[in-house]
Amino acid sequence: MTALIPSSLLTERLQRFAPQVVAVPDGQVAYRQAGAPHVTHVLLHGIGSASGSWLMQLEAAHGSTNAAGSGLLAWDAPGYATSSPVAASQPDAGDYANQLWAWLDALEISHPVILVGHSLGALMATRAAVQRPGQVASLVLLAPAQGYARASAVDRDKKLNDRLNQLAELGPEDLGQQRGAGMLSPSAPPEMKAYAQRMMSQINVSGYTQAAHLLAGGDLLTDIGQVHCPVSVASGQLDNATPMHGCRAVALAANTAWIDLGPVGHACALEAAAQVNEILKLTH
Repeated sequence: MTALIPSSLLTERLQRFAPQVVAVPDGQVAYRQAGAPHVTHVLLHGIGSASGSWLMQLEAAHGSTNAAGSGLLAWDAPGYATSSPVAASQPDAGDYANQLWAWLDALEISHPVILVGHSLGALMATRAAVQRPGQVASLVLLAPAQGYARASAVDRDKKLNDRLNQLAELGPEDLGQQRGAGMLSPSAPPEMKAYAQRMMSQINVSGYTQAAHLLAGGDLLTDIGQVHCPVSVASGQLDNATPMHGCRAVALAANTAWIDLGPVGHACALEAAAQVNEILKLTH
């Protein structure tokens, strides 16, 4: 087993945004918060990540303490960090969307927000927008994962089993070492690659397993057709996890233009922070 990836300056910067926890009917949700008291953005991370993947967005909102500024919430999805898992062993997007709304209800947030989903988080965010359209002002999908519901049963099961077998063989720490850096482009700074590796190395096996089942059964293209708020779809040219053609298909289904983030990889909120922050209209 590989030793846990050491702390870095990025990890130290994240400590400014200490995790908070709120009780919900089925347990608790952990999250980070930054910016103005009035919450404007809610950020949902991907399968091999956590709330820390939004470090650059949290920092952009930090200091926006006036009522007109941006207030960000970034959750640790059910089964990640100290967030309670969803009840279903093989959950779908609706299970995570239910927990999202339970979390926001617990925080007494009832006004419309900009809902942002990265990768697997796009499946959760889109289903949440379908469930409560009046509470989503707009939907931003970054490097969206479509899910494999439209694949053949054989292909769908293979993708799920390959992912879970790799986790069982390597464990979270070695999985993070092998796959974390691949979430960024080859030219990404080494410290940023180490940061992505560290986040992936800290996944919970049970939470990741549930999320893998969500991915296997997800159908983003069907859900996006039921969304009526404005939608933005963006990704990088060097994204091997959710390639450009798939992200373009999501944009087409949402009747919007695909936004090209340039020569960056899958973890675009980190590697293309300036472009992403511009899309989100974050203030300093």
